[in-house]
Amino acid sequence: MHATIDDYLADKDDAAVDMFCRLRTLVLGLGGDVEEQVRPAEVRWGRGRVFAAAFVYSSRLEIAVDLPRRVHHPQLREAFPTTAKVTTHRLSIATPDQLDDGVVALLAEAYETAGERTRS
Repeated sequence: MHATIDDYLADKDDAAVDMFCRLRTLVLGLGGDVEEQVRPAEVRWGRGRVFAAAFVYSSRLEIAVDLPRRVHHPQLREAFPTTAKVTTHRLSIATPDQLDDGVVALLAEAYETAGERTRS
């Protein structure tokens, strides 16, 4: 397991690292109760339950956002049910401008609804 964000990002593409750091700032800014977990393959953020995760893949930033509904976004790669009440949305971000207001809104919704969900 990576001990720190710096360890996780050490060998990653510089442009993707910049996008990751911007995303991380956005997610941590959602509230003081956001918990961060650094894993070997990704970084997860939760609030009781994980509501978002991200990993650097080559020069892209891949983001998973858990929502209680299915949504559409230009950077959406796939969406699949994680439980009966949660759909995971995988977004692929190739350029900084793709971390747009739509992504921010999805993250905010995921944060707000994270404490409301129960497994089914």
